[in-house]
Amino acid sequence: MNKICLTLLLLLIGSILNAQDLKKYDRGSFIKGKDSIYYRILFPENFNPTQKYPIVFVLHGRGESGNDNEKQLTHGAKLFLEDDVRKNFPAIIVFPQCPVESYWANVNITTNEKGKRNFSFVEDGKPTKAMHALKGMVKNFLRKPYVDKNQVYVGGLSMGGMGTYEMLRRQRRTFAAAFAICGGDNTNNIKKYQTVPLWIFHGGKDDIVDPAFSMAIAERLKTVGGEVKFTLYPDANHNSWDSAFAEPELLPWLFSHKKR
Repeated sequence: MNKICLTLLLLLIGSILNAQDLKKYDRGSFIKGKDSIYYRILFPENFNPTQKYPIVFVLHGRGESGNDNEKQLTHGAKLFLEDDVRKNFPAIIVFPQCPVESYWANVNITTNEKGKRNFSFVEDGKPTKAMHALKGMVKNFLRKPYVDKNQVYVGGLSMGGMGTYEMLRRQRRTFAAAFAICGGDNTNNIKKYQTVPLWIFHGGKDDIVDPAFSMAIAERLKTVGGEVKFTLYPDANHNSWDSAFAEPELLPWLFSHKKR
């Protein structure tokens, strides 16, 4: 009984400490005309507004949508709070939040009689309301004097992986490199971001978003000579982001790129 109580106490303490750490991400919002989007932002330690820093935009999955400006920190946010990461990669980290009524990517989703979701990615098309606001937010950040425009990065998981591809094709001259976890896109859109270095991740047993989407994008990028890395986790299901964010080379690879 004492062991159980001790375990519960340690879990409670751990959750409190994690919540306190996540509070290092300041709350913010971007509002301009009909565009509005909440975000959380982590500044480098000893931030100096007279210096220039890399900036990373991380797009969450469908489950973290909302307007609480909090759930989007569920996956990936703790990585950027690690002491060695903050020391070796001083950067501005931004986690925007997609409203429930919208979607990062322009994709048609249907569900069959067995509850299986099917994704049909749109070629070209107009941006969703969330994507339109996200584009405006990114452009607004790039006007800040402390943002290094040669080191702007984007990445995301699931719906955010889909949004990453869409963001790349809509603002392809903006990003120095990107990563996409268990996402997907219409392969006809690849020509619009084939020059952006990209690291793609997917779980081999993903039963939500078919890994075939990532495989097709990676193979297509290779044929056009783009810089692409593809990592398939054979035994991972949809939560391949756990393995991706644990990759020791992810951040060194990402920050090694500067806009050409």
